[in-house]
Amino acid sequence: MLRKLTLLLTVLLLLVGNQVKADEGMWIPMLLKKYNIEDMQKAGFKLTAEDIYDVNQACLKDAVIGLGREGRPFHHFCTGELISDQGLVVTNHHCGYGAIQAHSTLEHDYLKDGFWAKNKGEELVNEGITASFFIRMADVTAEVLKGINDDTKEVDRSKIIKENIKKIEAEAEKNTDYRASVKAYFAGNQYFLSVYEIFKDIRLVGAPPSAIGKFGGDTDNWMWPRHTGDFSMFRIYANKDNKPASYSKDNVPMQPKKSFKISLKGVKEGDFTMVFGYPGTTTEYLTSSALEMMTQVDNPNKIKLRTKKLDLMRADMDASPMVRIQYSAKYAGVANSWKRWQGEIKGLNRLNAIAKKKELEARFEKWANSDAKLKAKYAGIVSQMKDIYEEMTPYSLARDYAIEAGLSGSEVVTFAGNFRKLVSLDKKDTEAISKEVKVLQKKATSFYKNYNKATDQKLLGAMMSMYFGNVEAKFQPEELKVIAKKFKGDFKAYAKKTMAKSVLANQVKLESLLANYKASNANKIAKDPAYILAMSILDLYKTGISPKYSELKNKADMLQRTYMAGLMAMDSDKVFYPDANSTFRVHYGKVAGYKARNAVTYDYYTTLEGIIEKDNPNIFDYDVPQKLRDLYASRDYGRYGEAGQMNVCFAATNHTTGGNSGSPVLNANGELLGLNFDRSWEGVMSDLMYDPSICRNVSLDIRYVLFIVDKFAGAGYLIDEMNIVE
Repeated sequence: MLRKLTLLLTVLLLLVGNQVKADEGMWIPMLLKKYNIEDMQKAGFKLTAEDIYDVNQACLKDAVIGLGREGRPFHHFCTGELISDQGLVVTNHHCGYGAIQAHSTLEHDYLKDGFWAKNKGEELVNEGITASFFIRMADVTAEVLKGINDDTKEVDRSKIIKENIKKIEAEAEKNTDYRASVKAYFAGNQYFLSVYEIFKDIRLVGAPPSAIGKFGGDTDNWMWPRHTGDFSMFRIYANKDNKPASYSKDNVPMQPKKSFKISLKGVKEGDFTMVFGYPGTTTEYLTSSALEMMTQVDNPNKIKLRTKKLDLMRADMDASPMVRIQYSAKYAGVANSWKRWQGEIKGLNRLNAIAKKKELEARFEKWANSDAKLKAKYAGIVSQMKDIYEEMTPYSLARDYAIEAGLSGSEVVTFAGNFRKLVSLDKKDTEAISKEVKVLQKKATSFYKNYNKATDQKLLGAMMSMYFGNVEAKFQPEELKVIAKKFKGDFKAYAKKTMAKSVLANQVKLESLLANYKASNANKIAKDPAYILAMSILDLYKTGISPKYSELKNKADMLQRTYMAGLMAMDSDKVFYPDANSTFRVHYGKVAGYKARNAVTYDYYTTLEGIIEKDNPNIFDYDVPQKLRDLYASRDYGRYGEAGQMNVCFAATNHTTGGNSGSPVLNANGELLGLNFDRSWEGVMSDLMYDPSICRNVSLDIRYVLFIVDKFAGAGYLIDEMNIVE
């Protein structure tokens, strides 16, 4: 059996050397001075490492926020930045999409028409959204791994780490209003503490219509060239002491330590650019076996399922304005990963990534067997992981179907899962029942607001048909087998009958049931066909899929930790960057176009002319607002235009990923140039393998943002708050 690695000694190997790859990397801010700043300055950066990160004075990091949700504040779904000393924040339109959609009705369709508060009193409250300010970080590896040695069993190691992290976080929060989070880096070889100040009163200030903010829709998503005005604006509120507070009419705009200067100078090819943000997840150091499972089994099947979901939703959205409002955010959420997975497969195949991984693994094995000490620590790891991933593959496929087709396939099945606690409560515990009913009434109100029964009936039939037809019998929930037999494989007929019978799919009936709830009503819910199916899927997932999958995944993760340490020891002259984990990172590169394929080369920027070229009133995502057409016709760009044109987006080589949406893109002077919002289709595999020749982050030119706010929306009062550099 492989001996456990001496982890405390491994830490000494991390981040050593003097070679930093330009463009590639998601760098730790507190280590920039030691490992990156010289390279950054050679690339054109004109400031210092302390200008980016300093715990003793205001710096650029203090103008950046991580957008999260109450209950999960450290899982930053997007990034935003302060652009005034009155708490004004700009982020992406797709980051604010859920909030914009939540405030939209047929009478006030803010998705379609846009929204702009005329004054602070009209700004809209958004329950549950948080804004995290990054205060400081520290390497706490020694403290986290205290009590662990070579002989510590993996289950004990995990327990010790959790206990140590809890103590570290509690100590960091002691006598402060801050929140602390310790996360693993380099597959668990190193740990850093991050401390945040988290604000809870975040209000919607403005957003352009979807015809601008989501121009091109899902057709243009992950593509370059791009013409999407992907921005929205929020404002952070605080109490009168400028401290975080829950919503109150007495709250006032918070006063940040720092806000960005906004540059009207634009970009040129080769210009230095820097991105700050909260990248979510990358897996740059996976083995070939992991990539094979992902690209040959997992992603293709998830793509197939989501293609069907999207086709069904889109048909109903196109046929009904109300369904379009209800399902726009859902559709976008499903489509985002669906398209990315396709791009990843194509990009990895183009790079011949699996073969390159195998070459690295062969070199690793040769190195690992070069002496006795290395052999004891590292030899055989790659082949062990190969065996584990082969065993994991059928469980991973079953897991994907249980989640994609089952637990999140039909909305009513997903909703039904919320009732498990109520059904299981002791019928004599009236207090607990009453409390749970109130929770479910609130969830029901939210659920039905964006629910279309006819659409969900189609989803239910299609997902169950695909589930039954593509998963081996031992991984099928028992209720699915019963349904297939009873309805002779006619899942459309099953879905129709279920929707007619289910109280959970009927708003009036469920609201009445909950309003007059009695303990005996638990039986009615327990016999509901949507509930029965949900519980059958969930029970299979919990007993027949998840335990074995988790067991194998934990084994793979343990070996990945050792493999990661070995890679860093083998290439000790290289500075490694850790995979993204939703913590604050710095990315830097340069403005650049690229050659996409044979005879196809893209420029580094796009203009309003490209929007007009795509204009099509018959297609919702390309129907340019008349006022924007008029501004183009008159070339009324104000001070935001350049040489008679209105720039819209630009591409650069910054290594970004999900979570970087809304990130500030800065020039060499630390001034705001734009908002990061996407990556190019050809280079979307950068989460797994970065290629500097083709991987591009896509950003919205800040001048186009200001042009839309000022000239299109007539919200020049917001411009007055900003510090604009001509």
